[in-house]
Amino acid sequence: MQRFAIALVALHFAAVPAFAQDAARMETVIRADADKGDFMGAVLVAKDGKVLLDKGYGSANLEWKIANDGDTKFRLGSVTKQFTATAILLLAERGKLSLDAPVKTYLTDAPASWDKVTVRNLLNHSAGIPNFTGFDDYGKTKALATTPTDLIARFRDKPLDFAPGERMDYSNSGYVVLTAIVEKASGQPYGAFVADNIFKPLGMADSGYDSHKTVLARRASGYTPSPAGVVNADYLDMTVPQGAGGLYSTTHDLLKWQSALFGGKVLKPESLTAYTTPFKNNYALGVIVAKADGKTSFEHSGGIDGFNTWLGYDPDSRVTVIVLANLNGGAASKLGKSMMTLGRGGEVTLPSERKAIAVAPATAREYVGEYALSPTVSTTVRYEGGKLTAQMTNQEAFEIFAEKPDFFFFRVVDAQIAFTRDASGKVTGAVLHQGGRQMPVKKK
Repeated sequence: MQRFAIALVALHFAAVPAFAQDAARMETVIRADADKGDFMGAVLVAKDGKVLLDKGYGSANLEWKIANDGDTKFRLGSVTKQFTATAILLLAERGKLSLDAPVKTYLTDAPASWDKVTVRNLLNHSAGIPNFTGFDDYGKTKALATTPTDLIARFRDKPLDFAPGERMDYSNSGYVVLTAIVEKASGQPYGAFVADNIFKPLGMADSGYDSHKTVLARRASGYTPSPAGVVNADYLDMTVPQGAGGLYSTTHDLLKWQSALFGGKVLKPESLTAYTTPFKNNYALGVIVAKADGKTSFEHSGGIDGFNTWLGYDPDSRVTVIVLANLNGGAASKLGKSMMTLGRGGEVTLPSERKAIAVAPATAREYVGEYALSPTVSTTVRYEGGKLTAQMTNQEAFEIFAEKPDFFFFRVVDAQIAFTRDASGKVTGAVLHQGGRQMPVKKK
């Protein structure tokens, strides 16, 4: 549900010997993070219905050293949103609601500021409703039990961040409002509706809405890194995330979900088209439509106390990737994108496999300068003592190493910088790569 800041952005998949759809290579890439303590969870990769990799890593419970596997239940965080979006689409198919109707049609006591907010605005994060998980008091209130009505009361009277439909800005608040709409239109609690209309028909017996009160077999404990090592994650009352992040599932169940959803067994064709049609920032209805190197995938990540998740599907290659982690951090998303690349037959380079080449001092000095990510954040490249370093605002400076002309990598983190030149050959910018994202920046 929450989002984690990544300083440098996106993964670069450089040339190494081919490992196309090689489960052993997938295992090597995952182990690189698992062995150094960055990843603990379960991973499943499938193509054309055939499972290529299905393994668990680390412990579902560190106190008892119980191993993770494909039947371990993990909290999904924001991967929940695609189930909420599907619930809305199912209700629309049954004539219970309209995506383009105002929210006030179903929640009659909605504030006047929401008069122009539609159900679709909530689904694609274009409603302008402030994100309650970003409020200053969220750290205190997340441990308090609540209801959809009481939770909505935390943000309903705040002014909109922008006019509905004007832009896209990720908001968990919108999906809490959608939770209330599902309950109003269906006459059922959100968890019951999702179970009756998605989980049970698809045979997803290991999926549901999480609750601390329930004794749930094979439920993973959530952990987070700290300066003192891995610790138990903060308590989060599971009445808080609701349709924005409250579900749990397994890699095995999520394979059933992806197979059924994109196999046309859940939604009508026109609903599935709506589900995968992006509004802005590549965000559709509860899912991101990611495009890179001429390839498309429908994906979403999730982050909630103690858990990070990533779920993706490539409709052309028919590759499904599921990564569920019970240790907070960026490994789930990074591994998800790496597994997608390998599942498509591509190549992934590990930091330990990158080889540095020499750079002439004159060439090195061409890269020196400040590269702006935003008005307040930049990366400064320096050349001192025969070494090139890169330093993000308010972070340490780290040496960067050339792998090929204009392409450099860090040894301390899996991140790269690809410098760009204009027609005259002058360095005018760069693309920062980390965690499956790419961030173009201009040289000041």
